[in-house]
Amino acid sequence: MPRVVYGEAEAINTDSFLDIVASVVSIMIIMVLMVGLRIKNMPVDLTASIPGEPPSEEAAKDVAVERSLRQDVLKTTAEIQRVGQEALVRKQQRDALALAVAAKEHNIEAKRQQLDAQGRQNFDLQRGLADAKFQLEQLDHQRTALVNAPPEAIAVESFPTPLSHTVDGNELHFQLRNGRLAELPMARLVARFKSDAEHQIYKLRDRPEFTETTAPEGGFRARYTIVRHDVTGEEAAETHRRGAYPVLKILTFIPMSDDLGETVDEALRENSQFRLTLADARPASTTITIWTYPDGFDAFRRIKRELYRLGFATAARPLPQGKFISASPDGSKSAAE
Repeated sequence: MPRVVYGEAEAINTDSFLDIVASVVSIMIIMVLMVGLRIKNMPVDLTASIPGEPPSEEAAKDVAVERSLRQDVLKTTAEIQRVGQEALVRKQQRDALALAVAAKEHNIEAKRQQLDAQGRQNFDLQRGLADAKFQLEQLDHQRTALVNAPPEAIAVESFPTPLSHTVDGNELHFQLRNGRLAELPMARLVARFKSDAEHQIYKLRDRPEFTETTAPEGGFRARYTIVRHDVTGEEAAETHRRGAYPVLKILTFIPMSDDLGETVDEALRENSQFRLTLADARPASTTITIWTYPDGFDAFRRIKRELYRLGFATAARPLPQGKFISASPDGSKSAAE
């Protein structure tokens, strides 16, 4: 029986095989990345279209926008570079000036150190005097510039009819409050108050006065107080009137909201509610009375300017903040200009 001879064979090195595979994969990855970068950086022709057809209008617009944006980017880049260079030059100049100032101060301090105590004192006094003279010269230059500067022109508005007169004709009332202009239907509210008061007079039989509030009218309510006036003997002798009769104590017009009406800008526009109300009035015989609060004086001047242009006489009735528009037998009439 033949004898089998065993030979020693070299074992296969798997690490070398893996290294080869890794190298091949790495080369393939690098090639893919290079192709990708080349495709990414390849210029895109936005005007390309289907062969035989002219470029579309949308593509042409995109090309124009792209070129405009590119020019803007280039201009902005150039401006950034220019500003950066100018800032660098200014910094160098500032550093040079700071160095020169430091050198001068060093020289001055060195000369000062060479003096004795009396010399240093005199030196400090002379230096302080020089600084004071320099500041005085600067102030003198500023004063001369202010004196020689032309005065600022101040525009003063004037109206040909500055004298006021008591209003006895037609009168339209407006409330200017919180920057808003709202019509106050005073005539209708007074009529509603009179009608309501006639049905409430009986309450004075057993009390000296009473207060009631009417239904709303144009965004306002009328709150009124009626008192009972007992006729005295002297009055009876003079007027031949006896008994008692009702007297209005105060009539107050209360807005139902803080944002009634229009803003001043809205009111001065065409076709606003303010202008529609004025359209029904005759400028020659109608006075516009504006009840104004302290925060509305500037707005009142704007409104008055427009009313003057339209030919209306205007009356201002200032009110303290927090107080409502009111009327009473002891009140005064409006004075128009």
